[in-house]
Amino acid sequence: MSERVYTVIPAPRREAIRSMIKRGERVDGRKPEEFREISIEVGVAGNAEGSARVSLGHTKVIAGVKASLGQPFPDSPNAGVQVVHAELIPLASPIFEPGPPDENDIELARVIDRGLRSAPALKLEELVLVPGKQVWRIFVDIYPIDHDGNIIDASGLAAMAALLNAKIPKYTVTAESALLKSEEKTRLPITDIPVFVTLAKIGDAIVIDPSYEEELVMDARITFALTKDGHVCAIQKGGRGGFTLEELTRALEMAQDAAPKIRTKLESVQGSL
Repeated sequence: MSERVYTVIPAPRREAIRSMIKRGERVDGRKPEEFREISIEVGVAGNAEGSARVSLGHTKVIAGVKASLGQPFPDSPNAGVQVVHAELIPLASPIFEPGPPDENDIELARVIDRGLRSAPALKLEELVLVPGKQVWRIFVDIYPIDHDGNIIDASGLAAMAALLNAKIPKYTVTAESALLKSEEKTRLPITDIPVFVTLAKIGDAIVIDPSYEEELVMDARITFALTKDGHVCAIQKGGRGGFTLEELTRALEMAQDAAPKIRTKLESVQGSL
């Protein structure tokens, strides 16, 4: 686990970090547009339909996919159900407290859910067995296990990798709408592979994939979820500061440049299955 667990950074350290970034340098030696090293391992949870462990630098996240049959949402009887849950647990960092989800847990879950849903990552219409009655309900659970900054992007990678890894049983629907379960399993209907790219504004500079220390000194952050063709399918802004139109444009260009490189990690996972 990372040893950087403070929530208020000492003033001399804050000024040193901001001064470095102003010069185009970062504490860990990266360039402003450079992500930390990414590694993805799938099939890490034996009881889940799909699972993945992602490392983004020292930030680590586990995601699992569970699937069950049930009724669709009343307003979408001809579509399967997708639900994303996230829990920030003390195992990841002492700054996270046990108890019911707070606004940080809820924000993380909603950002990932919105990006996956808006891309869309899953073709929910293909998860219907009996319209209006029986559909697949796909639950994605996200658990950061080591927090060293940029949990959103790591969680998005873990969630998408777990969906790529997931398998569900095949069913045959009879004329009487009865379901006959097969021993065979099939992959989820993946239609896109969205990736999440978070950038931090620190002074007049924009840096990608902020570390924990950079998050402590940033003025604001913005996350873009981008589809395979580079379209933005979700945006989330955080922090007390704001972005000018010019800064937003620059941040989006940086995100669009980085997204294809990140996606190759997920496509490698998909190709190995």
